[in-house]
Amino acid sequence: MVGGVLGCALASQGFTVVLVEQREPDTDWPRDDVDQRVSALTRASQHILANLGVWDRMSEMRVSPYRGMRVWDATGNGSIEFDAAEIGEPDLGHIVENRVTQLALWKRLGEFSGVCRLCPDSVHRLELGGERPWLELNSGRRVEADLIVAADGANSAVRKLAGITCSGWSYHQHAIVATVEPEKHHGKIARQRFMPNGPLAFLPIDNGSCSIVWSTLPEHAGFLMVLDEAGFCRELEIASQGVLGRMSRVGPRALFPLSLRHAQRYLADGVVLIGDAAHGVHPLAGQGVNLGFLDAAVLADVLGDARERGHPLGCRATLRRYERSRKGHNLEMLALMDLFKRVFSNEYQPLILLRNLGLNLADASGPLKRLLVRRAMGLTGELPSLACPFTRSGQLTTGRSPPLTIIQGDK
Repeated sequence: MVGGVLGCALASQGFTVVLVEQREPDTDWPRDDVDQRVSALTRASQHILANLGVWDRMSEMRVSPYRGMRVWDATGNGSIEFDAAEIGEPDLGHIVENRVTQLALWKRLGEFSGVCRLCPDSVHRLELGGERPWLELNSGRRVEADLIVAADGANSAVRKLAGITCSGWSYHQHAIVATVEPEKHHGKIARQRFMPNGPLAFLPIDNGSCSIVWSTLPEHAGFLMVLDEAGFCRELEIASQGVLGRMSRVGPRALFPLSLRHAQRYLADGVVLIGDAAHGVHPLAGQGVNLGFLDAAVLADVLGDARERGHPLGCRATLRRYERSRKGHNLEMLALMDLFKRVFSNEYQPLILLRNLGLNLADASGPLKRLLVRRAMGLTGELPSLACPFTRSGQLTTGRSPPLTIIQGDK
């Protein structure tokens, strides 16, 4: 998704882009089927996608707005609720299936004459240090470019080939994702309950179902994964305190380990990292893909400015502008999510009292709540041009531009 956003952003500025992708997105699925993988997209991400001409396509498939959020602590009486009406917004964001975003971006990329999509293909070899970096792909193709962008996920092959290391740690938690059908309608409210073993989130889908993300200890996750449907539904009802009543059905479940991950640097000569190739965050606030979209939007601004000034796209001076803009913000978000995880996955009694008090005080403070929610939605702070409403989306600039190569996939 992140590489697709960058590809569309650069192509709309007239850059020549080669996009290397391992597999085409799904093009057809039953209307009543919900993808296991969903993302909570912020208003900033919505603006980016709208300005690239893909949001309307996504809406035709399915985007699920949520107008409120409720968060509560399982070990006390602390809770906080957010309502879009309090800040004069129609919603707080949208729950969108990843395949919807991927397909809309893929179709948009196909409309640009300056985009070449090499699919299916993947990177075999990377050569840096010459006049221009180049790639040898598994198909035997050789691709040379002024800049190679690694958007190939947490296990980025390009990052490893460029010699860029990552730091971080495991959270000793696994997340279970699935789609469930609750007895009560979710009312377009996102819900999250913090428990000692990890948070449980219910993300509302327009058809009345919910996508869940249940983070818990590996042993408990393994137990939950082998339960039959009825057994899993019972455990889910208990963990959620029956907030949505009985669970009538659960779809296929998927499991993945959770960790914090951050690249030591975002660039090498002729190579730059964006999205999960650069950072990985705990999913408790759903910020992962939103950070990636902001990476892509900032990089598009930086490269467009470099071209106007006649500066090389792949030089360190150009790429450091992007790194300076994004690295601090990403580290801040990673640290904040890590703090939340540690504070709320802790049974130390004084800390339990303190966090419950904090939730209740924040809930009672209207100005603070409004500030928090506007910040989380991407409505405040310094934003790239694509993340603002009413930019010049979709307008191709004239002139010949140097090519860029974006590497996608997660293998």
